[in-house]
Amino acid sequence: MERLVGIDYGRKRVGVAASDPLGIFASALETVHSAKIIEYLKKYAETETIKLFVVGYPVNMNGKPSEAQKDVDVFLKQLAKAFPDIPVVKEDERFTSVLAHRAMIDGGMKKSDRRDKNSVDKISAAIILQGYLETSNVNAVSEITELVSAQRAYEMNSKIITISDQMLTTINQMK
Repeated sequence: MERLVGIDYGRKRVGVAASDPLGIFASALETVHSAKIIEYLKKYAETETIKLFVVGYPVNMNGKPSEAQKDVDVFLKQLAKAFPDIPVVKEDERFTSVLAHRAMIDGGMKKSDRRDKNSVDKISAAIILQGYLETSNVNAVSEITELVSAQRAYEMNSKIITISDQMLTTINQMK
């Protein structure tokens, strides 16, 4: 089954997360050294079908590019070259590290374990991916709702036409 892969790219480490096969929730997978991320993703792609990459894109609070954006742009080119048939979406990664720390605290992780940057990176990747999934799932639900409404309208119109035809037949028989 297809999965979406979330990536929190950094100069030293890269957090990686994956969706469940239905694309409902994200799970942290691994933290990989930056120099080995393409190799890791190729190996992952041997066992799982990747439908889409969701890459955290660093933007400052004022919406302007951050310093780290240059590094991510270089990585995006490498990713596109290594996986030319898999689309890539850039997702705002502001506050993901803060949210990752909060998730570790809320999850009861020990303070010594929370200092491990590997945990922060892979949890950040999961947060980036989950944000994308929630947005795309909301859009999908809206589209399904519109389709269902259109189908119901079509069915109602069909019933009205059938009743009208029956009435005309009855009127013609009365003549």
